[in-house]
Amino acid sequence: MPRIGLLRLGIGAAALLVLMKAERLAAPFWAAAPRPVASAAAQAPPAAPAPPPAAQPEAPPPAEAAAERAVLEALRARRAEIEAREQAAAQREVMLAAAERRLMTRVEELTALQGRLEALERERAAREDAGLRGLVKLYEGMRPRDAAAIFDDLDMPVLLSIVDRMREAKAAPVLGAMRPDRARALTAELARLRAERVEQQAARR
Repeated sequence: MPRIGLLRLGIGAAALLVLMKAERLAAPFWAAAPRPVASAAAQAPPAAPAPPPAAQPEAPPPAEAAAERAVLEALRARRAEIEAREQAAAQREVMLAAAERRLMTRVEELTALQGRLEALERERAAREDAGLRGLVKLYEGMRPRDAAAIFDDLDMPVLLSIVDRMREAKAAPVLGAMRPDRARALTAELARLRAERVEQQAARR
């Protein structure tokens, strides 16, 4: 029995030595062998969760869409109408400005014409007055009876202009020598003329 135990012990020791030698011989092969690489999926960080899909706006009901279109069309029509009115107003302003310029030009022309006419009238009145003063001087130098004979046949406007410019001291004897009816008519016209002259002077004040 002791021999059998020793034999077993020897066999176990021999087996252990064989295993140790085998490990030493296999060690270089294990060191050179490539190690397994972790998969890319294992190395990559976990992917972020996908965002939830955006909520799609709900399409308006057909009735609301038609109402919106009608409102937009009404606004477009209103805007077009306002623009047309503004255009027409601008055209009217241009036409009024042109008419105003023409009117101002016409007024200036008429004003200049009026000035020329007034100047001509003043010249005519001056010449007439100079002629009448010459006649007045002539009649004042005549004898009253001779002057009265001429005055009885003169037209009333001419006679009135002459006698109105005569001095009263010279006109009185002539009127006394005139026919009574002509003297009365001349006196009435002189009174009317001088009254109108006084009214005109008062109106100017």
